[in-house]
Amino acid sequence: MANKAIVGEKVGMTQIWDDDNRVVPVTVLRVLPNRVVQIKTVARDGYSALQVTFGQRDADKLTRPEAGHFAGAEVDPGPVLVELRVDDVDGYEVGQEITVDSLAGEARVDVTAVSKGKGFAGVMKRHGFAGQRASHGAHKVHRKPGAIGQCATPSRVFKGRRMPGRMGNQRTTTLNLQVVETDSERGLLLVRGSVPGPRGATVLIRDAVKGGR
Repeated sequence: MANKAIVGEKVGMTQIWDDDNRVVPVTVLRVLPNRVVQIKTVARDGYSALQVTFGQRDADKLTRPEAGHFAGAEVDPGPVLVELRVDDVDGYEVGQEITVDSLAGEARVDVTAVSKGKGFAGVMKRHGFAGQRASHGAHKVHRKPGAIGQCATPSRVFKGRRMPGRMGNQRTTTLNLQVVETDSERGLLLVRGSVPGPRGATVLIRDAVKGGR
């Protein structure tokens, strides 16, 4: 888990120039203030986490349980509820706002989101297979995986075999992304490199659990 975490939205990629006039590719993340709706503790829930929301949504468009959950916490409703797993919830309280300034002192962060769905893909695109030979009697097998199992023993394909299937559209985490700039006035966080998901995707940002050089 992490010591700090926040929810944001992927805006897109651009580039900036550093002090040495070198181009730095960055991903722009919009981080609206996160409002704490519920605090989960180890003693009561078995784990520690913060349930937060961001943005605004009309309470009339919520279901009764959702509206009651926000009303009970006396927090303005948001379009989505996200749970942030953190090591320690001491110092947080319901209704508190967590801003991008909480990550101002971090040099590296981990970003989690649902990656882009690529649809059904073959083994060459999905797993990087080399394919079959293109000559010497090969007949329409140029992009096939080849043999995938055994004969009489054990007469089945082992679970986990890399085969064609749906590619992408899964929860993905990119580790140790460098924080290039933090803009508290506009609520923006610029990280070096790419992050999972399309533009507009909800992303979870936390301080890097594995550190980094």
